[in-house]
Amino acid sequence: MTISTSIPARMDMTLPLGKVRCMNCAGKITQALQALDGIDTVAVDTQYARLSGQVDLAKVIETIESLGYEAGYQHDLPLAGLSCGKCVAKLEAVFAADPRIARFDVSKTRAVVRGALDVAALTTLIQSAGYQVPSQSEQTDEQASPASSSSSATAPLTENTATVAPIDNPLETDADSHYFLISGMTCASCVSSVEKAIQQVDAVTAVSVNLAERTALVQGDIDPESVIHAVSDAGYGAELSEDERTRRERQQAQNKTVYRQHLLNAGLALALGIPLMAWGLFGGSMMIDSTTSQWGWGIIGLLTLALLVYSGGHYFRDAWKAFRHHRASMDTLVALGTGAAWFYSMFVVLKPEWFPAQARHVYFEASAMILGLITLGHALETRARGRTSKALEKLIDLQPQTAILVDDQGEREVPLAEIKPGMKLRLRPGAKVPVDGVIETGESYLDESMLTGEPVPAHKKPGDALHAGTINQSGSLLFIARQVGNQTLLARIIGLVRQAQSSKPKLARMADSISAIFVPTVMIIAIVTATIWYYVGPEPVSIYMLVAATTVLIIACPCALGLATPMSVTVGLGRAAEYGILIRHADAMQLAANIDTVVLDKTGTLTEGKPVLTHSHFYGDFTEDQVLTLAASLEQGAEHPLAKAIVAAAQAQSLPLKPLSQFHAQPGYGVSGQVETHNILLGNRALMTKEGINTASQEADALTLSDDGATAIFVAIDGQLAAILGISDPLRADSAAAVARLQAKGIEVIMLTGDTERTASAIARQAGINKVIAGVLPDGKSQEVRQLQQSGKHVAMVGDGINDAPALAQAEIGIAMGSGSDVAIESAQLTLVRHSLHGVADALELSSATLRNMKQNLFGAFVYNTLGIPLAAGILYPFTGSLLSPVIAGAAMALSSITVVSNANRLRLFRPGSSQVQTSQTKSGGLR
Repeated sequence: MTISTSIPARMDMTLPLGKVRCMNCAGKITQALQALDGIDTVAVDTQYARLSGQVDLAKVIETIESLGYEAGYQHDLPLAGLSCGKCVAKLEAVFAADPRIARFDVSKTRAVVRGALDVAALTTLIQSAGYQVPSQSEQTDEQASPASSSSSATAPLTENTATVAPIDNPLETDADSHYFLISGMTCASCVSSVEKAIQQVDAVTAVSVNLAERTALVQGDIDPESVIHAVSDAGYGAELSEDERTRRERQQAQNKTVYRQHLLNAGLALALGIPLMAWGLFGGSMMIDSTTSQWGWGIIGLLTLALLVYSGGHYFRDAWKAFRHHRASMDTLVALGTGAAWFYSMFVVLKPEWFPAQARHVYFEASAMILGLITLGHALETRARGRTSKALEKLIDLQPQTAILVDDQGEREVPLAEIKPGMKLRLRPGAKVPVDGVIETGESYLDESMLTGEPVPAHKKPGDALHAGTINQSGSLLFIARQVGNQTLLARIIGLVRQAQSSKPKLARMADSISAIFVPTVMIIAIVTATIWYYVGPEPVSIYMLVAATTVLIIACPCALGLATPMSVTVGLGRAAEYGILIRHADAMQLAANIDTVVLDKTGTLTEGKPVLTHSHFYGDFTEDQVLTLAASLEQGAEHPLAKAIVAAAQAQSLPLKPLSQFHAQPGYGVSGQVETHNILLGNRALMTKEGINTASQEADALTLSDDGATAIFVAIDGQLAAILGISDPLRADSAAAVARLQAKGIEVIMLTGDTERTASAIARQAGINKVIAGVLPDGKSQEVRQLQQSGKHVAMVGDGINDAPALAQAEIGIAMGSGSDVAIESAQLTLVRHSLHGVADALELSSATLRNMKQNLFGAFVYNTLGIPLAAGILYPFTGSLLSPVIAGAAMALSSITVVSNANRLRLFRPGSSQVQTSQTKSGGLR
């Protein structure tokens, strides 16, 4: 595709955007665009970027895409009237001269255009050049190219938002997401090569390659074979794996095969290298000083060559593939290092007279030991990588592979793949629920701790929902399958975790950028090092050149750099899933680690979300049971939560409800009606005043209820005040402890609610919260969050994911409390499957631990290379008189990768919270 070469013109431009979920995202785009030269004004919302000034559209789109968002229209239009290459060149010149077009590709039958023009404007531009955009009915077989089958080329023509962008929203678990197992990758340079190869495939909208798991997540309406072919052409292997369990089994088998092969290769190499190295260390001559030594070392050289071919052949093959594709990788460095040592040594053996006497030293042991140590490091790394996805494997193991089907043939066990929605299934005591469904008959208690984190089994009865992976403890149930396969809650959670593990935080993208130029840079450094030793080194210069250049090549392997962040992300996200924390994207963990303010919604977040009758004061001649019976009878048909609380209280005491007549609702006041022979009024103080009911002597009781966080409901019977009922949404049992955990970490906790100041303050006191923002409507909550951000706070908003959606989107991190519903999962960057505020503290602690682990890995990788390369080049030679051995460099390189992998696996042992919380929460909580 050609990039437009038009000179940036001073103009106003509106550019459509994609994947911009909130104003926080818009703010990032605004800041990036304001930094571009020539841009005068920028206004960005979630749908459009409006620019003025000297706008370089290609640069603008590139800048927005670098942030992980999408920008511009992309059109694939049929063309008519172009008869030759001159016509194509003419239309290309028109496109190149238009500053509203960033990229284009023109043939005689089609135009693929990327820019700020909608389809109507682009069609007009093409027509102004003397050509046509035919409708579908006007296209003949001769005019249509193979691409004309694309949906974007059919009439009526449609506008398509640009779709080639880095993956940013891993929650798009639709049919356009495909997983591939990738083989042959060894370092971050390989990751970049695979991603570039896949991005060139038609219809690919996003791709993310994970070095730690050797997988590629590809999104788009693609032909899987085309992706496999593209990866193969790039010098790697790929196979499609759509089923999660099959993918895991295939990965495990692949890891075992690779591990065994690495162990064998390392064993053979070390079996030759160790004796050779011992020979040299204990006084044996490694010089060519006679015909006998020539024959002896010649045989050793041939054995070493056989070793390089058998045990190290894949390094040389992969290095050759990389060379053919004009790139360099870790295999290039290993092949050059070991190959250079062998070739030099063999030349010394064959032509010793060409070298001065002191330079007739052979280095066959270096080739063998380097190969053995590096391969051993790969074996240990492979074994450690196999443990990084243990958390995800636990989730996969929750779902049984069979179900008991109940039909006309009776009850029989069938494979899970045969279960369809609507089928009737039997769930026996002690069995795991195979699919999501609804109970038809039977009652039981189900252990849902692996999904909700609640240690107490849930009582289930007809009409209640069942979720795959939960465990039936007692009774036998008959239920109807509703969601099966990838549609179950458990499957969706597994998909979310898997996709999040494939995402990359900003730290990883930085490492990728460095890795892309790292290997060529190292090769240049090796050449410069050899040149310096040639001109200024002591005799024999050939020895010093060889040792220094080879050591630089070996020690500078970027394997550790490529593994640093994906290993931490994979383990950290899996560990979070074990605690019932679903994270949409790895970037969210990086943001969550910097949170200093947590804003909590009240209802359903701090509280149970289910109002109950908690207080009562009774007056006059009516008994408590009489008042509650009459009040519940009046409210029995109402849907208001407060009315349900009164009815539930009467039912809990087995009080009978009486017939109701003359019911009348008075909005803003309450309700009235007649129960038996009594006239009942039920509502707020204003209703009592309106109806002439004197409440002055009971005012203190009403204020006491408000101070306790309860809503005061006045009940009058036959013109006399009979009771004041206090209805409240009680604080969750663990909310106060969770708030205390957050505050102990130096995080400011704020309650943000639409409730009254008095009621909100009462709940805040119970929860230990010092700052309350009350009386705020849902659309005002986001403004309150914005004000906190403007004051320099890094805010996490915690809500139910529905009413609080604007505030969740505005905050740096939105955390949805919920039970795994689709709305909750889609409304925030983090979702807590278990309904506990301890999950918020756990999420922030895990995010901090994961970010800290990533930084440790990156720091270690950078420091290793920063210090290792100068040491290998011989910077200490003037002080020590010796060079770093290539064998030591090989061992150090292998150790660096093992260190990174081992450090990432430490996260598997991380347990958030205090020891008391660990005992009460983590043993039973989350997806475990």
